[in-house]
Amino acid sequence: CIFVTRRAFRAHQAGLQPVIKPRIFSVNLIFALDQRMDRLLDLRKGRYHARLALGRADLAAAQSLRSQCFGQDVSCGDSFDEQCQHILIEDNARAELVCCFRILPMPSADEIQHSYSAQFYDLTALARFQGPILEIGRFCVHPDAHDPDILRIAWGALTQWVDYSGTRLLFGCSSFSGDEAAPYLDAFALLHRKYQAPEQWRPKAKAEKVFDFATDLRDLGFNAVRAQTSLPPLLRTYLLMGGWVSDHAVYDHELHTIHVFTGVEVSSIPPARARLLRAVAG
Repeated sequence: CIFVTRRAFRAHQAGLQPVIKPRIFSVNLIFALDQRMDRLLDLRKGRYHARLALGRADLAAAQSLRSQCFGQDVSCGDSFDEQCQHILIEDNARAELVCCFRILPMPSADEIQHSYSAQFYDLTALARFQGPILEIGRFCVHPDAHDPDILRIAWGALTQWVDYSGTRLLFGCSSFSGDEAAPYLDAFALLHRKYQAPEQWRPKAKAEKVFDFATDLRDLGFNAVRAQTSLPPLLRTYLLMGGWVSDHAVYDHELHTIHVFTGVEVSSIPPARARLLRAVAG
């Protein structure tokens, strides 16, 4: 059985090809979405519009923005671009793409070994997680865009997807800019002490070059202010939602970043935070 949204069907009728290839699931794994699918990920708030990418032009725009944020190495995309849905946040007042990211929905966690993150982390433990999961990747905001509403509408769009699909776990790689760990020792110490993944889900090391928090920090103390300010904004948001991270960071020289595996169990999101997200999602 092939799961095709009404939006994608209309796009096909209009001659627009979806960015991804159809995914084939057994009937009992299809997400139970009703007529509200017409509104899924078509969110307008103020000057911003969040929507699914349709067609090669949308994908090229997302890749162009990524190249500004991560460098030219990712401008041409990778094999996961063809498997993922892509979400665009546009500034209607300036007719400009200001944020984008891709999502890879999986009906069950036993598919997690096929995720982007699984290239860098041993996710065997998480394969036992129960329920649909969603990988978030290549999240970037235009370097000249500083309006906090951009992140709010991005999370509002994700909230729509989570609620309609029944997603139980959000995960991905949270990136620190640059190839050196030294500027982030305070942040790594904070993550090590307060935000390590539960033992039952904790990713193990797989990448060749990692920064092991327990070994490489050597019980280093940390400055709480420096730690918070050096956390990437997206990771701060994950942590506010009850998120947790791996016990090590991975050097990603292709993207010129250091990243930590990050997970958010939807059931653990604080109720007040969940209400705020749903208010934005409409």
